[in-house]
Amino acid sequence: MALEGAEAVVNLAGRSVNCRYSARHRREILASRVATTRAVAAAVAACRVAPRVWLNASTATIYRHAEDRAMDEWSGIEGSGFSVAVARAWEDAFFGAMVPARTRKVALRTGLVLAKEAGTVFERLAGLAGAGLGGAMAGGRQRVSWIHMADFLAAVDWLIERRELDGVMNLTAPGVVTNREAMEAFRGLRGMAFGLPVARWLIGAGAWCLRTEPELVLKSRWVAPARLLESGFRFHWPDLVGALEDLDRRPGLAGFFAAASVGHVAGSGVAGVPITG
Repeated sequence: MALEGAEAVVNLAGRSVNCRYSARHRREILASRVATTRAVAAAVAACRVAPRVWLNASTATIYRHAEDRAMDEWSGIEGSGFSVAVARAWEDAFFGAMVPARTRKVALRTGLVLAKEAGTVFERLAGLAGAGLGGAMAGGRQRVSWIHMADFLAAVDWLIERRELDGVMNLTAPGVVTNREAMEAFRGLRGMAFGLPVARWLIGAGAWCLRTEPELVLKSRWVAPARLLESGFRFHWPDLVGALEDLDRRPGLAGFFAAASVGHVAGSGVAGVPITG
């Protein structure tokens, strides 16, 4: 069995949320997370020598938005709605799984993982900025929690190595920005001094045309990586402007690893899969 005696298992499976939330897509989004988590649980439980740690994807979308503070692992409050219900079921399947005591569990509540890949948030927002449409969206006050791909992979390595860490971990950069600030950063990346602002109603119409959900840009995610920072982890890319400039120089996963500016990331054994929700 592939997991027999493994040092670590990292499960990032889940259907993309970049779609319309039709009844069929809602079922697929939920099942792709819960069913795969249960499948990994069954495989871990069947091992004679179980893996030392199981890291399972989750999402920072689980938190409720508050106007006055970020949500961390200690004081964060869960929100409501479809995306939160999926996150709750996902984590319930993970933490409720019966596996050997030897296997440490860590749920990765991840923000928008930024990499210069086709179909990702980076490509979409950089494209809008380059086309002159990179203004604030629906007023631009909603918070954006994100993480550079290199820091995501480094955090996964960190969590594998530190056996005292388990439970919920927020994987988001400390430099949370507003949508207005994020779009300004993307405009700067594309050398655009101005971007047309986008009204809420127009976002709804555009999302319908693109067969996606307005929530992906309208929902405020203000999340703090408290436990990572307390454990001694240091982000190489804590601020969005520098992160975007770095990623723009290395497009695609092949380019990302070939030109990785953080030495230990290139040797990571973790698959670099962009996560968007």
